[in-house]
Amino acid sequence: MNPLSPIIIVVVLFLLGIRIIRPTHRGLIERFGKYNRFAEPGFNWIIPFVDQMYRINITERMVDAEPQEIITNDNLNARVDAQVYFKIQPDELSVKNSQYNVNKIDYQIVNLARTTLRNIIGTMTLKSANSERGKINKELHNTLREETAQWGIDIVRTELKEIDPPKDVQETMNKIVKAENEKVAAVDFATAIETKADGEKRAEIKKAEGARQARILEAQGIQQAKVLVAEGEAQAIALVNIAAEKYFIGNAQVLRKLEAMEKALQHNTKVVVPSNSELMNIVSDMAGIVPIRPKHENG
Repeated sequence: MNPLSPIIIVVVLFLLGIRIIRPTHRGLIERFGKYNRFAEPGFNWIIPFVDQMYRINITERMVDAEPQEIITNDNLNARVDAQVYFKIQPDELSVKNSQYNVNKIDYQIVNLARTTLRNIIGTMTLKSANSERGKINKELHNTLREETAQWGIDIVRTELKEIDPPKDVQETMNKIVKAENEKVAAVDFATAIETKADGEKRAEIKKAEGARQARILEAQGIQQAKVLVAEGEAQAIALVNIAAEKYFIGNAQVLRKLEAMEKALQHNTKVVVPSNSELMNIVSDMAGIVPIRPKHENG
């Protein structure tokens, strides 16, 4: 027997037992079908033909709950589809539970999600189901976490892909939305017209106010002009009164004679006034004229 044969056999067995685990996986090592130990990422060795290693992916995964018809509370068939994101937790107990407590974990999550969606949406109307997607996601997520607590997994999030009503209902809803949009557009147009009319009305009011102010200013100007004229006339009368008091005080008869003379002169009437008369002397004084004396008086 070759003395190297045992060494070769040991080397071959050693090489056959080498197992390398990536950081994205964890390992479960079974010996004769019974759980033996937990394998961390890196180098691991098992006994060939005795031990068996199962690599478990612990990264986040997504499963599609697949579209299904769900009858809503208002007796309408809604087509519902959702996605569930989960991952196996990396500790030893969780990895063991994901393999030993549940069979075909992806399949189980899909069916549990479909059943939960039927229970949630079946109590809602189609309108509320479409408007409360966040609430449905939250209820679905909480239910899945509670039901899978012993599976060693973490339900990261759930997302509703679609909640589609029947085709005839969808057409009716589209018509309603279109009518609402047209109504909003009509209201906006009417508001714009009303705003424009208000602007024109305000402009007319401003214009009328400007015209009124202009008329007021014009009337005030006319009034001031009349006041100035009246004041001028009053000043003229006052000057006349002053002159009358200066030249005609105590000479009422002479004033009467002057007035008579003025009226006569207006009609080109010739009046002969004696040069030595009192009236002639007064007129001469007022006019600054020195009366001409007769020759016999000069001599």
